[in-house]
Amino acid sequence: MKRCAWAKTPLDIDYHDSEWGVPVHDDIRLFEFLILEGVQAGLSWHTILQKRARYREVFDGFDPQKVAMYDEAKVATLLADAGIVRNRLKMAAAIRNAQQFLQIQDQYGSFDAYLWGFVDGRPLINYWRAAVEIPANSPVSDRLSKDLSRRGFKFVGTTICYAMMQATGMVNDHTVDCFRHSALV
Repeated sequence: MKRCAWAKTPLDIDYHDSEWGVPVHDDIRLFEFLILEGVQAGLSWHTILQKRARYREVFDGFDPQKVAMYDEAKVATLLADAGIVRNRLKMAAAIRNAQQFLQIQDQYGSFDAYLWGFVDGRPLINYWRAAVEIPANSPVSDRLSKDLSRRGFKFVGTTICYAMMQATGMVNDHTVDCFRHSALV
């Protein structure tokens, strides 16, 4: 069975085969990807996948209402937890992003409606033949990044936004020889 070149370890393969590129419309899962993609900046996605279960535990299941209320005591507890990425700036960004996430939900009815509006509600399908063709960003991720930044979000550069778009199925970047490409068209 042919897969995208990056899926090499059992953890990566499971994620690739069951999640990556599958359209996500649940706000809690979208919030999870928003936070994890931001945390991933400067690290490998494999590292984040290894820490994902712990993040779910200590970040209250990625409930944005709870994360938005985190105080200094909670941040200190999180920064002491070796099971997650201990970076004060990324921690502060997660809290700030939760607060902004809630504002978008209020304005649009859901974060899903806001986010998927950037692709007119349906995945963008690419037909890459090789991994080297897959871009790190796109005009859509540029617009999304700019809009999120304007709204006060942090760690939402265009590359982070594009990775989130790939992860949540807003864009299908499986290579055409990967068995998942046709399954997600």
